[in-house]
Amino acid sequence: PAAIGNSSTFDLSPKALIGVGVGLMAAGGASYLLYRHLTRDVMPQKWRRVGTVQRIHFFPVKSCAPMEISKPGVEFDCDVLSMSFEGIRDRTLMVVNDKNEMITARVYPHMTQIHSKKISANKLMFSYEGLPDLELDFEQLESSSKDVHTSIWGVSVDVMPCGDRINTWFSQAILKKESGLKLVHYPYPKPVRSTNPRLKHMPFLRQEDSGTFNDATSFMLMNLSSVADLNTRLKNPVDALQFRGNFELKMDVDEPYAEDKWQWLRIGNDAVFRSVAPCTRCILPNINAKTAERDIDGEPLKTLRSYRLFNFSSPALGIHLGLRLPGKVKTNDVVYVEDK
Repeated sequence: PAAIGNSSTFDLSPKALIGVGVGLMAAGGASYLLYRHLTRDVMPQKWRRVGTVQRIHFFPVKSCAPMEISKPGVEFDCDVLSMSFEGIRDRTLMVVNDKNEMITARVYPHMTQIHSKKISANKLMFSYEGLPDLELDFEQLESSSKDVHTSIWGVSVDVMPCGDRINTWFSQAILKKESGLKLVHYPYPKPVRSTNPRLKHMPFLRQEDSGTFNDATSFMLMNLSSVADLNTRLKNPVDALQFRGNFELKMDVDEPYAEDKWQWLRIGNDAVFRSVAPCTRCILPNINAKTAERDIDGEPLKTLRSYRLFNFSSPALGIHLGLRLPGKVKTNDVVYVEDK
């Protein structure tokens, strides 16, 4: 009987009780963190319609014009790597210089006038004013024993060269020279790049959202109501294409900047996306998508900075998306968001 009350067996001192309380709190805290981790990416059970997809933009080459697709109602496949159209993927081609540094329309605005169209299962045809058309066959790219070591906004990635014939054409188009640039190809079946350092604090962003040669994520959506509101503040309205989003959303009810608050989107019947970050803007939207002329007043970026800066170093317009369920999407598909 004496053993039952022995403090060496059951220590009920104040210190011990405090220790038990702290332990329980720690366990509870750990359980809560585990719960948060397991539930933070749970897809909604209920959805509400907000609009339809008015335009889909597909960019085979980073910083160049969207691919010309004449057939109406075509479907695009969305998987974790990127959007694809009949085997051709979004932004799996990129231009680099002799130092293997990324080249974009931020410095060479006329890159936006390099057009492409699909001519067969694995072939693209590129066109640029003043040059003969260039055919690129993905199955006949020149093999090389050396990878090209490059990076996108400080994140390293090894890629494959496309070949001297291709390099010469892009050098002529962009530099007006016979050499100086290379076209490189993303060779991997899945995302391999690390997360853009600017976005590492975003809680719902995953490494696999990094995509191919995208600046941030595999997919980006523009709300046309937001662009329309921006245009009311500008002397010269801009085309939504200047923001280079994959999806342009026409809202059922005009609601500018509603996308700021969305967490989940579904396009059509199957493709589900997580809103992972706002899209902060560089000088690229200042370039006219049709003429490649840079706005002399620095618009629309100047106006965006006056009311869309928030706590970022650059103003935000549009949202970066990470794919959570693959599916097919097409123009006029219904767009849904989470229904709370």
